[in-house]
Amino acid sequence: MVNKRKILNDPVYGFITIPDEFIFDLINQPLFQRLNRIRQLGLTYMVYPGAHHTRFHHAIGAMHLMDEAISVLLQKGIAIDEKERQAALVAILLHDIGHGPFSHALEHSLIHGVNHEDLSLRLMKMQEEKYGEIMKMSIDIFQNTYSKKFLHQLVSGQLDVDRLDYLMRDSFFTGVSEGIIGTERILKMMCVNNGDLAVEEKGIYSIEKFIMARRLMYWQVYLHKTVVSAESMMISTLKRAQELALSGEKLFASPALAYFLENNVEKTDLNDEVMSKFLLLDDSDILTSIKVWQNHDDRILSQLASGLVNRKLFRTRLSSEKSILDEKQNILLNIQAAFQISEKEAKYFIASGSIENNTYNPDLEKIWISMKDHSRKNITEASDQLDHYTLSKVIKKYYISYPKAVQL
Repeated sequence: MVNKRKILNDPVYGFITIPDEFIFDLINQPLFQRLNRIRQLGLTYMVYPGAHHTRFHHAIGAMHLMDEAISVLLQKGIAIDEKERQAALVAILLHDIGHGPFSHALEHSLIHGVNHEDLSLRLMKMQEEKYGEIMKMSIDIFQNTYSKKFLHQLVSGQLDVDRLDYLMRDSFFTGVSEGIIGTERILKMMCVNNGDLAVEEKGIYSIEKFIMARRLMYWQVYLHKTVVSAESMMISTLKRAQELALSGEKLFASPALAYFLENNVEKTDLNDEVMSKFLLLDDSDILTSIKVWQNHDDRILSQLASGLVNRKLFRTRLSSEKSILDEKQNILLNIQAAFQISEKEAKYFIASGSIENNTYNPDLEKIWISMKDHSRKNITEASDQLDHYTLSKVIKKYYISYPKAVQL
């Protein structure tokens, strides 16, 4: 008999016990083990060398927090039966299985017009026949069609266990202390008020810190300008590789990557065969190919690939003023002159756009504070430290990236 009540030693929470045999078997499925080969923070390791943790780490951590949260709610008299508990654990465990190589960095580069949540849902539905009622309930929780809304809010909401884990985990591995939050206290303060997930009034300061920590982590880690630069270069590299592949050029690539380079896969093309090929992709497919492409005859592809391998990244400038984008045409001309290439080719060496951080959106869904008289207030009303404007303000910045060799 195999002991399926395994204990994992997690660097963030210490010992995590696999809750039951079904969860153990699910974790050992290839579709979940694949997350071991996908970095949680994509190319962020080029800025923070410790950021090599994976989606597998995150999913296990989020499952642990879900189990803790449900235990707290049960202790407070919230009705959650064993099937619902297990289904919620499955939902959070599989919430990221739709991520492709390098997580968010290549979200739309291999399958166009579809995000990882859509792919996660499709992959979960592909498992429904195999796993039956529990997977069906997990899908309902994931899609927010299950009767107990708070279970979905624990999976995907403005105060979900997904966010609680990635803030703590990403902070730990990057060494950025601004992301450290009172996870244990937040979990202990969770309750349900009028059918929604809420936090007891005495936990309000922990929620204020959570919101501000998330804002700081976005600008310091997730949207760091060097990360934006590296991601722009990798997107351009894959775009150039696909252009060559579609024109008939035979490129070095794993069979799975070759399929997505040689076929312009859109959302409407998704079927079980395409998803099966997608599940064969991970970071190693991309990294190995980029290493080889350094020596490709195509100058554009080789130069981009070499830059990524040797960390010769684009210069990225950030500004709160949209006028920075007006420089794009002048920079393109300078790229053409510096590299002696056409305008079409020069476009592979420039990236521009906007990035924004909307830490808390009360119009989308509220973080509820359960008051002592059992009424509830939106965090923007209950907080005496952060007003509505501060909490919900959208900060938008514009960026433009181009090779450092280009002199303006």
